[in-house]
Amino acid sequence: MATTEFHTDTSRRFIEQAEGELRRGDGLQASEKAWGAAAHAVKSIAEREGWRHDKHSDLFRAVDNIVNRTGDSEIRNLFSVANSLHQNFYEGWFSDPFIASNVEDVKRLLDKLDRA
Repeated sequence: MATTEFHTDTSRRFIEQAEGELRRGDGLQASEKAWGAAAHAVKSIAEREGWRHDKHSDLFRAVDNIVNRTGDSEIRNLFSVANSLHQNFYEGWFSDPFIASNVEDVKRLLDKLDRA
């Protein structure tokens, strides 16, 4: 069973990997790593709070719970940005500058979740 610490560490590692993939010009991998960073950050809180987090839909419910608890609706918007990066991994719609901007948004999300 994964722990809160595992999810937190994985989130931090993945956002660093996303930045590295961007520097190497691999926007698809950067997209998926940034999504993974966001997902694991939410899983860390969900694990700590005893919320379900084994399905994609559970992550969105956890984000709603976090927003309701913190009153910070930007968390929901930033998580949606992360989810769009997950889609981009499969579709390849986004330009590298667009991906880079979204990775910065995910970093802002991670900062907010660290304080949640």
